[in-house]
Amino acid sequence: MEEVAQPVERPADPSRERDVRLARRAREGDLDAFNQLVEIHQNHLLALSTRLTGDVEAAHDAVQEAFIRAYRNLGAFHGDSFRAWLIRIAINTSTDILRVRKRRPSEPYPEREDEPWEPRDTASPDPEREAIRRAQSRALSAALGELTDDQRAAIVLYDVEGFDYPEIARLTGVSLGTVKSRIHRGRLALRALLEDSMELFRD
Repeated sequence: MEEVAQPVERPADPSRERDVRLARRAREGDLDAFNQLVEIHQNHLLALSTRLTGDVEAAHDAVQEAFIRAYRNLGAFHGDSFRAWLIRIAINTSTDILRVRKRRPSEPYPEREDEPWEPRDTASPDPEREAIRRAQSRALSAALGELTDDQRAAIVLYDVEGFDYPEIARLTGVSLGTVKSRIHRGRLALRALLEDSMELFRD
């Protein structure tokens, strides 16, 4: 029998409480409150969606659609984490866009000179280190693009977003065992896909 995700006890989080208050006001018709939620979460959702879709333009579309769905379904939000609720919606919109793109193939995960979804280092960049970082990003993006949608989402949520197994299970609507399997299989696939690029990831 597969394990069932159990609720995770967390200390009070002021940002969560702020989001819940804003969501409550937005649900009552306060558009400014919802716009504040958009400003707070849009950059994070864009980074997440870009990693899931591998395309900045597609990620912008996914985030825009995620906020539209969130606004239309504010009455369905009854949790304590608006951020997690938004992430669940963004995963779905990103997945929808990926499915459409697979029906209409285009260049997947193109190599770019710039990765605007990555945080910028405010210090003066070392040219060699910056070149390595860009090469790592291109290699990892290309490898992630070869995974199944489910494996990619699980790995991004676990290794990038920092969610634990039970949280990912709730976000993606699957069992704990399925989450663990997706992460395990995805990591094995990534290791094989990055075999020829491993020198980039060694210190």
